[in-house]
Amino acid sequence: MRTHRFALVVVLAGVSWVGCGDSEVSEALPVSSAGSSGAAGARASAGGGSGSSANTGGTAAAPKPDLVKVTIDSGMLVGESAAGVNVFRGVPFAKPPVGELRWKPPQAPDHWPGERAAVAFESPCTQPVNIDGKTANGGGVFGATSEDCLYLNVYAPSEAKKAPIMVWLHGGAFFLGAGHLGSFNGTSNAKQGVITVSINYRLGSLGGFAHPALTKEAGSDEWLGSYALMDAVAALEWVQRNAATFGGDPNNVTLAGQSAGAVAVMHLLSVPRAKGLFHKAVVQSGANTRPDAKFADAEKSGAETATALGLSGADATAAQLRSVSAQSLVSAYAALRAASTPLNSFPIDERFKSISTIDALNGESEFDVPLMIGANSGETGMDAARTVAKLAGDSGAGAWLYQFAYVPEYRSAEWANGAIHSAELLFSFDSPDTSSWSSSAGGKINDEGRAVAKRVNSCWVAFYKMDPAAKSFTCADGFTWPAYTDAEDKAVRFENVPKLVDSKSIPNGPPMTTSAP
Repeated sequence: MRTHRFALVVVLAGVSWVGCGDSEVSEALPVSSAGSSGAAGARASAGGGSGSSANTGGTAAAPKPDLVKVTIDSGMLVGESAAGVNVFRGVPFAKPPVGELRWKPPQAPDHWPGERAAVAFESPCTQPVNIDGKTANGGGVFGATSEDCLYLNVYAPSEAKKAPIMVWLHGGAFFLGAGHLGSFNGTSNAKQGVITVSINYRLGSLGGFAHPALTKEAGSDEWLGSYALMDAVAALEWVQRNAATFGGDPNNVTLAGQSAGAVAVMHLLSVPRAKGLFHKAVVQSGANTRPDAKFADAEKSGAETATALGLSGADATAAQLRSVSAQSLVSAYAALRAASTPLNSFPIDERFKSISTIDALNGESEFDVPLMIGANSGETGMDAARTVAKLAGDSGAGAWLYQFAYVPEYRSAEWANGAIHSAELLFSFDSPDTSSWSSSAGGKINDEGRAVAKRVNSCWVAFYKMDPAAKSFTCADGFTWPAYTDAEDKAVRFENVPKLVDSKSIPNGPPMTTSAP
């Protein structure tokens, strides 16, 4: 039986792990302290509107949002509504993956009686955090984390009717990050008629793990290894079941991600269970052109992790593995990763995924959906993005190739080699008021930067809204963005304004740095 895994320790399509989110400053985000499932009447609101309360500049507080209720397949949610946008935070899309459910495919969430408060974000998935509890790690997370973390957030137009939906997978090298960070605020999308669903997925050795004991105990049809990808599939299935409740169109779903999240999107282009759950895809700085590795190698890495935890390596039992604390697991993962030990980040067995996406692209068997793909000017990755665009767009649905190259004035010294990894996030979401990337010790985003953010975001929104059969779309005050073809070799370069250029004139980009800016 041919099996596969994906190893994270190598560079992701030429892109290293470095900060894939809001990694510069601590963000004051409303996060539930409950950290467990249950009826949400017990969950207190941390107050305020959607996204981060950072970067408020001392301005007066916004009026208190109104409450809004919806009923989904698990029960009634009570969220917040302000300025034409309904926001539901901390919505469970699966049972807590704890106890016997650790290293199991996600299970449908339990139904709850009465009303469940959805006004505070839930804790991020377990990951290494700074000991002071106040300084963000490389993925933008600080404070409490939890193994009980399979929650999502919904930003929807208050009067939505069959609105397009974007499902967001955050970055963070598959061991850092969270779906609720300020850069991923979906308010601007919602104000333009697009529903945003941002999710958490399991990380580190909790999100990707293989071990002989787990293989032995699994049923003949049970998926193994790639639990983070399974979580993404479960979230997409949740969207299909509940889209109409929020005014969304289940037949117009875009799966989007950045860095590790983009690599996950690439994987899901060839996961059978994901077929039909999304209809367009966005890959930001995560073009993955490598084949999957062997599952047996992942089991060896799992045994090595067990040894590092003081267990008997390959002879450790499933019960012993589940007895280890979640924090110990992620700490061991981080230590092995730092030592450049081959890791088990995405061990993929063939019951879940029988072919790597690059092989599927070469064989024209990937899901034939419109694809937007690109990289930033200050990172390596343009060559891989160009390769994927060519393969994805050579027949059927179109592909749209870009490079993000805008450097705000206040970042000119920090980003001397171009727009660094993650730099496009506050622009593609138009989130300057909630993203930590919009400020620094040297200054703050100005009116020009805000105008660029609106233009860039308009192009992403136009793609979400686009007819899947289209070969071009219009954004940024009349700019026409055509689908990429190898013959015409055109890509969009985002500077102050988007420009159509010869893609081969765009270099692959400089090597990535290994620390946050």
